[in-house]
Amino acid sequence: MTRRLKLRIVAGHSGLTGTIGQMDLHRPGLALAGFIELFPSGRIQLLGNTEILYLSRLSEQARGEAIKSLTSYPLPCIIVTNHNIPPDELVTACNSAKIPLFVSRLNTTELTFYLSNYLADRFAPSESVHGTLVDVYGTGMLLVGRAGIGKSEIALDLVERGHRLVADDVVVVTRKAPGVLLGTGPQMLRHLIEIRGVGIIDVRQMFGVRAIRLQKRIETVVELSDWDGKETYERLGLDEIEQEFLGIGIPIVRLPIYPGKNITVIAEAIALAHHLKIYGHNAARELVSRQTATMKQKRQIAEYLRWDRE
Repeated sequence: MTRRLKLRIVAGHSGLTGTIGQMDLHRPGLALAGFIELFPSGRIQLLGNTEILYLSRLSEQARGEAIKSLTSYPLPCIIVTNHNIPPDELVTACNSAKIPLFVSRLNTTELTFYLSNYLADRFAPSESVHGTLVDVYGTGMLLVGRAGIGKSEIALDLVERGHRLVADDVVVVTRKAPGVLLGTGPQMLRHLIEIRGVGIIDVRQMFGVRAIRLQKRIETVVELSDWDGKETYERLGLDEIEQEFLGIGIPIVRLPIYPGKNITVIAEAIALAHHLKIYGHNAARELVSRQTATMKQKRQIAEYLRWDRE
């Protein structure tokens, strides 16, 4: 990341072991001008052309006081953009306060874009989920259910049919943006599937790179459960329910299984049905519309024939 940001440290080397506690960035123009109320000292401070030009226009004494006021806070670091040369007073103050001072060749807009994306990724909330994540026809499908119910076997069957494995057994779910959940696998388990009675299978080595991907957006959840004849299962699919991860609801399909049931084909149908819903087609609602139209037509015919006395 340092190479992408074109960073070069010029002062405050002893402060490199510090931590960054906030993902937002700040340009301390008002703080340099003397207004320090509500100053967000926990953020990375960016000094662009405006701030450097402002400091260069100040007298030596005023510039020293402005920089002293800024560096009196425990700042994570200061980055000077546009390859500007930081004032000597700033270099001295950063060395004294153990605040890392960097210079970047990027302009402020570019650096803000790259650094904000990086920090958003690092600060994104995440949780681990027991399940298997597969890319089925471009739909991120998370298979969940009790241990030993067959999630890994279904994933292996899907891979053999040309779909792509993301993670097995442990899925790390991260909220990357509002409404977006991204799933990936732990580094140690990446591209591996455990098949009970067989052992560990390396999907990448066995099926090639076409059968894997590092991460995928989670778009639907399939909960596998043992068939129970006393249980009432959804027949039409009108009642759309969701399962929540990190405050985001994901559509869930509760799928009962029993010996001989082709779960792989059903999983593919679920993925395709999800695509159709995205494009505005819902088979269950279409059926209800047809039924409603048929009943309306029958009522109209009955009403017409009721007064037909010929």
